[in-house]
This record gives sequence, C-alpha cells and structure tokens, in this order.
Amino acid sequence: MNQKHYTYTQLVKAVPKTLQLFLNVCLVLLALILAFLLMKELIEFLHILLADGTGDYKLFLANILIFFLYFEFITMIIKYFKEDYHFPLRYFIYIGITAMIRLIIVEHDHPINTLIYSLIILILIISYFIINITPLERPIRSSILFKKE
Repeated sequence: MNQKHYTYTQLVKAVPKTLQLFLNVCLVLLALILAFLLMKELIEFLHILLADGTGDYKLFLANILIFFLYFEFITMIIKYFKEDYHFPLRYFIYIGITAMIRLIIVEHDHPINTLIYSLIILILIISYFIINITPLERPIRSSILFKKE
C-alpha cells in the first residue's frame, strides 16, 4: 500500500514537470521562429525602402507594426522565463493595442470598423490603467472584518 502511494506521489510530481518542460521547449522553438520572421521583416523593410521607388507609406507602416508584433511576442516569451513561468497580462494588452493600430492603418476604408477598432483600443488602454493602479499583492484581510472561528 505504501509503495502504491509513493508511486502515485512520484507520478503527481512528474506530470507537471514534464508538461512544463514540453511547454518551455515549445516556447523556445516559437521564439526562434519569431526571431527568424523578425529578420525576414527587416529584409522586407530594406526591400521597400531601397528597391521600391513608389514609397507606399501604408505598406511601410503596416510592416513596421508587424515588426513590433513579432518583437512584442519575443519579449513576452523572454518575460515568461524571467518571471518564473508567468505571462504578464500587460504584454497581451500591448500586443492587442499594436494589432488594433495596424488594423486601423491597413483597413481604414469603413468608418464604422475604424470606430470599433478605436473603441477596442480605448478599452485596452483603460484595462492597462486598471492593471497599473491595482496592487500586485492582495491586501491582508482585516481581523475585524473576518473573524476566524
């Protein structure tokens, strides 16, 4: 009976560690792929600036924002490892704001959609403000309000 309990305990400890290792390996591979795509985007910048004489600023701005999306995802993966396997919520908000700005620049033909994208950016900014004013740690409950029985 004690042997079964010991084996079960080992299994319970091994499964999360195995899944965490799998997740870490996948995130490192994703970061490498994103770094490759980031370099590819830099080459695309050079192609737009040097080879393309039309100077399409909308295409250039869209590519800059795609560049920042790659950059933010790589930064988020780095923060994940630095903050003990935790994704900070503010990076998701940064990525959302950047993605919405890109949509406004690229697809601004329909005013209603542009207004909706702008409202989404406003909601994300308000969310970011709420996250910044909220304390990181939960306050300790007062013993007057919560009596232990």
